[in-house]
Amino acid sequence: MKLVLTGLAALILLLTPTLAQAAPDARIVTALGEIDLALDHVHAPLTTCNFVRYAKAHAYDGGSFFRVVSSVHPDANPAPIDVVQAQTPRGSDDNALGTVRMEGTRQTGLHHLAGTISMARDTPDSAGSSFFIVTRDSPNLDEGGSRNRDGRGFGAFGHVTAGLMAARRIQQGAAKDDILAAPVAIRKLTVSPGMVRACG
Repeated sequence: MKLVLTGLAALILLLTPTLAQAAPDARIVTALGEIDLALDHVHAPLTTCNFVRYAKAHAYDGGSFFRVVSSVHPDANPAPIDVVQAQTPRGSDDNALGTVRMEGTRQTGLHHLAGTISMARDTPDSAGSSFFIVTRDSPNLDEGGSRNRDGRGFGAFGHVTAGLMAARRIQQGAAKDDILAAPVAIRKLTVSPGMVRACG
C-alpha cells in the first residue's frame, strides 16, 4: 500500500507543472465554444493590461462577437483580412475604462497570424474595450499594412492556445456588411489571477 501511495504522489507531482502550464491567461466562453488565450504582458504590457482591466470589471460578460471579416469575400477591399470582432454589452465603442496608447507590431514583434488577439481601434491611440481574433494570417493588420490608412496597424497582445475552431465557426455566420445577423454571445470572459497580478 505504501508503494502505491508513493507512486501516486510521484505521479501527482509529475502532472502538477503540466496542469499549471495548461491554465490559460484568459478564457472566453461563447455560445459556440470556449477560446483560451495566452496574453503577452512582456512584449505588449499596455495593451494586455488594458484588456485585463476590462475583463476584471466583467465588461465583456453578456457581450458578443458581432462582426466578421473574411478574405474569401473581400468586398473589393484591397487589403483582405480574416477576423472576428467582439464588443461589450455597451457596444464596440465602449471606452468606459479608458483607452490605451498604441503598441504597434514593430515595437512588440507580435504579428497578426492565425490565432492572434488584437485591439480594435479608429485612431492610433483610441483602443478601448473592443478586440478581435485573427482566424487566418492577416499581415495587412501589421504596422505598415494597408488595412488602415495611417499604416500603423493594430495592437496585437497574445494568441489563442485552444479554441481557434470556435472563432472560425463564429466567422462562418451569416453577415451583412460584416455585421453578423445573429451575434454570438460571450457568456463569460475571465482572466487568470497571475495575469491580474502582472497588471497590478
